[in-house]
Amino acid sequence: MPELKPGYNTVQGNETMFEKGLLAAKRILVTGGGSGLGAAMGRRFVELGAELIICGRRLELLETTAAQMRGDLGGKVAAIRCDIRDGAAVDAMMEAIWRDAPLDVLVNNAAATFIAQTEQLSFRAADAILAPTLHGAMYCTLAVGKRWIEGEDKGVVLSILSTSTITGRAFTVPSSMAKSAVLAMTRSLAVEWGPKGIRTVAIAPGAFPTAGASGQLRPEGRDQGWASKNPLGRVGEHSELADLASFLISDRAGYINGEMVVQDGGAHLRSSGAEDLLQWTDAQWEKQRAARSKD
Repeated sequence: MPELKPGYNTVQGNETMFEKGLLAAKRILVTGGGSGLGAAMGRRFVELGAELIICGRRLELLETTAAQMRGDLGGKVAAIRCDIRDGAAVDAMMEAIWRDAPLDVLVNNAAATFIAQTEQLSFRAADAILAPTLHGAMYCTLAVGKRWIEGEDKGVVLSILSTSTITGRAFTVPSSMAKSAVLAMTRSLAVEWGPKGIRTVAIAPGAFPTAGASGQLRPEGRDQGWASKNPLGRVGEHSELADLASFLISDRAGYINGEMVVQDGGAHLRSSGAEDLLQWTDAQWEKQRAARSKD
């Protein structure tokens, strides 16, 4: 077994090398934390000693996820229903959280996307992506930042972005726009809020399949050999993203500010991930629009 570096250790039951108390005493809010990557990150945070709060629009899902984490891991896990597209609802949620104690970390994870020919997007469809992905992330960031600054507290904002911020991406233009804007926010606030003890960081994940995202981005008819085209020949594991997120929000990453870490196996160096859609026929796009209208 290789020599362990100071501050790292094995955690029983998983493969992480982080010390078990890496996130002890930290209160963390994960938006969209009821499922997918949000739940995977939240679970790792609890394993590492954090107090977790997850929010989203579906309270039943949130409470089920929170109860499962408490049963499996112990620790404190709370669920709050909040539509982050509504700034007033975000502010009310933060007021409720702060009544117990300030947050230490915000994870902007909630987002929406689907593939579509951009010229076919209605204003309503574009707003359905921009509202949670851009506005929701900004509302949550402003709400925690204001409270941290007023209370002279330190904090970390971690935003889950996309490699489309580097390459652009055809057929998911509103999502690419929103994620790029949040990256600009991350870099701008690193300078503005850094002197106040607030760090802003981001991750650009590649393919980490989840049930929700796969249904929207990899519908039937898309190239099924896409994973093998990754330079590493595979997709990412949720635990890998959760470990990177845990490090970035921890005190051990205290000198990382305003940066976006890409975690995609090198895929963005080969393509943007949308080139196969350039070959789709009008019939394929019509089938996709019809399927989406039923959701």
